[in-house]
Amino acid sequence: MNATPTATATRPAVTAESTDTELFLALRAAGDAERERIQELIVLRYQRLVSWLASRYAGRAVDTDELVAVGNVGLALAISRFDAEHGADFPAYAKPTIQGEIRRYFRDKRRWIRLPRQLQETKAVLREATDDLAHKLGRAPTVNELAEKLAVSPDLVLEAMTAEDHFTVASLDSPVGGADDEGGQTIADTVAFSDTRFDLFEDMEALRPLLAALPDRDQRILHLRFFEEKTQSEIGEELGVCQMHVSRLLARTLAKLRTGMLADA
Repeated sequence: MNATPTATATRPAVTAESTDTELFLALRAAGDAERERIQELIVLRYQRLVSWLASRYAGRAVDTDELVAVGNVGLALAISRFDAEHGADFPAYAKPTIQGEIRRYFRDKRRWIRLPRQLQETKAVLREATDDLAHKLGRAPTVNELAEKLAVSPDLVLEAMTAEDHFTVASLDSPVGGADDEGGQTIADTVAFSDTRFDLFEDMEALRPLLAALPDRDQRILHLRFFEEKTQSEIGEELGVCQMHVSRLLARTLAKLRTGMLADA
């Protein structure tokens, strides 16, 4: 009697073009060797995010490469904890984890260094200036307001805020007005800035698999229009179709991409 063959369900191999959801679902089911490969794909995909976050903390007596290495520790933690089945967005999930690891690095790291005289002098009067302005303004002063009061540059104020004789930057999470200023603004709040590039990064990551799924002709039209900045007539001549047809194809493709972006939002 012949044995009935058993169908074995196989999951398609993930690649650099796979979506985040596909990568993380495959990561959960993968064996050790495949798991390492998938983790590497995710790490490579989000190196720009790690480098961007590390650059925000650069210039504080630590090499940017060193901060990137620390940020990658945070990225690895985010990868190990992320659950794609909950429908969360991985970049938004990973960002605070990476930032937290970099801040923890500053908080725990101590270096015996002698601060420059100007930095020591600014640091010595910074607390008094902060308290004075906070009393007058009824809120924590900004870096620029402190710089104006002390007649120094904003960069010097930032250095004085984060510098310690043993180089610890635990004060990033401390209230600007000191330990007694509970619930107030922290130094990290005054240092932080709003950067729309992170939103752009998220949009690019969401758009990438949608572009990869387009037919070759549609990809070519988008490339000619938006990267080579050719007119619809020039594109039509290159592809051997009329300008009106190019216009219809372009409108259809953009509508398809827009629908895909909204579906993933």
